[in-house]
Amino acid sequence: MKKLNVILLSTLFTAISVQTIAKEFVLTDTKADIFVGNWSITNKDMNISDKAFKIENKVLVGGKQHGSEVITLTSEDFSLSVSPTRGMSILSAKGNGVRIGWDSPIDEVVNPAYINLESRGGLGWLDGFNEMMVRCGFEWTGHPVVVDGRTYSIHGRAGNTPASNVVINIEEMPPYTIKIRGLIKENTFKNSKLETQTELRYVPGTHSFTVHDVLTNQSDYAKDYQIIYHSNFGTPLLEEGAQFFAPVKEISPFNEYAVKGLKNWKTYSAPTKHFDEEVFNLVLLAENTGQTMAMLSNKANDKAVLMEFNLNQLPVLSLWKNTDTLKQGYVTGIEPGTSFAYPVTIEKAHGRVKQLQPGEKTEFTLIYTLLTNNHDIKHYQDRINNIQKQARTNVIEKPILMQ
Repeated sequence: MKKLNVILLSTLFTAISVQTIAKEFVLTDTKADIFVGNWSITNKDMNISDKAFKIENKVLVGGKQHGSEVITLTSEDFSLSVSPTRGMSILSAKGNGVRIGWDSPIDEVVNPAYINLESRGGLGWLDGFNEMMVRCGFEWTGHPVVVDGRTYSIHGRAGNTPASNVVINIEEMPPYTIKIRGLIKENTFKNSKLETQTELRYVPGTHSFTVHDVLTNQSDYAKDYQIIYHSNFGTPLLEEGAQFFAPVKEISPFNEYAVKGLKNWKTYSAPTKHFDEEVFNLVLLAENTGQTMAMLSNKANDKAVLMEFNLNQLPVLSLWKNTDTLKQGYVTGIEPGTSFAYPVTIEKAHGRVKQLQPGEKTEFTLIYTLLTNNHDIKHYQDRINNIQKQARTNVIEKPILMQ
């Protein structure tokens, strides 16, 4: 009996020792009527001396950004910013002097109150599009379409839905992981009740961060869902001679305009006036676990952004090349998703629209890493090449719509 008690006590102490000790700070809670507004905290405020960081929430004023919130996290030479007002989108990140993001013609963090998603034939979403990562979904995504009088605007509603709950969680023990959480509700009477608990995780001092989302169907009926993680990169990573790397099983052009770009789909041109966007549909290869990766590297191969995700969660990828002029928006998108960017009607016809049963949940995890030396970049290029050995890339020359 004494031996059993010792075992039980040992198990209890082990459980206590591994339990994470953290402090939480609620910035927004619609149920509790909490809205903190301008707020900040540093490592010193938490009596942490061996890692430096600062988290600041700011409410913007003036113009179309009036009332928008931006959370900025800074640690040593790395920083990133998130907007709870814009669906917990990641606005930009920067490390070692290298920016992850792009220069959109939209230079404000536009409050969704000033956006009509159904304007311009369902293209109103573009009036606020300037994020490094915006969630396209979750009720639907893709190009706009009208079905039975209902407009499915481009890329859904999540990116223009302010968070109903925003919490900062900071671990008080090494590695002092910081979590920025937000709850996105896409709730409509007689239609959608999809809720997404978003989480951005960051370990101070690193050049990497993780996005972890849990989507739940809160209704009493089965509901369709789609998601594209629209991740966008411009200079200095994007430039003439920059390259895209991924283990590709199959690639096809999105439309006729993209057909001519197939021969150079892995490389990028300099800013080019009158360049229309080229989009390619990719199916990737993966490791045994389903884990895969995609990367954008500059010409010198000494600056890159790496994205890691799982094909069991995000089975397809859209590669968007928009090498227009710098003022017009010189940008490329690496966009893992459950479906391609065609209208929801086409994606449903091809079996790429997924469904959640009442109360059912699904998860998505992506890891973004900034690489700033040739050695690390080559390491991941070698990993991608090893995965690619599974099969040669099948290049399909006709768009899916014409097959």
